[in-house]
Amino acid sequence: MPKVAISIKIKQSVADRANRICEYCRSPEQFSSSKFSVEHIVPVHLSGTNELDNLAFACQGCNNIKFIKTTGIDPETKAIVSLFHPRQHIWTTHFAWDDSILKVLGLTPIGRATIDAINLNRTEVCNLRSLLFLIGEHPPKP
Repeated sequence: MPKVAISIKIKQSVADRANRICEYCRSPEQFSSSKFSVEHIVPVHLSGTNELDNLAFACQGCNNIKFIKTTGIDPETKAIVSLFHPRQHIWTTHFAWDDSILKVLGLTPIGRATIDAINLNRTEVCNLRSLLFLIGEHPPKP
């Protein structure tokens, strides 16, 4: 079955819905060196669709690392759990900022597995958060 492209209108809707912030690591697109992507939360090859409820706005780092993953291992319980699903889950239920406000903490098995699977605290993202904090742009507004 040929891949159907996501329309510009849908891409714009996804970006606007996310306030142009990565729905995983919470980085803002305006401070990125590359355009963000509209990614399939459930990959097309696993029957994911181009419908709005299966699309998320993601930075290139999160999109590339997540790729086709839908599950991860909770490092605390070692259980296989679903990754964070931006259309079904609330970010603040599964994640919080640490005391430095530079690293994401997992509050739930889903949060911990997602941090681990997508590497939400990769060095370059933490460096960006540090700089954004200095200019009052981090943490992002809910």
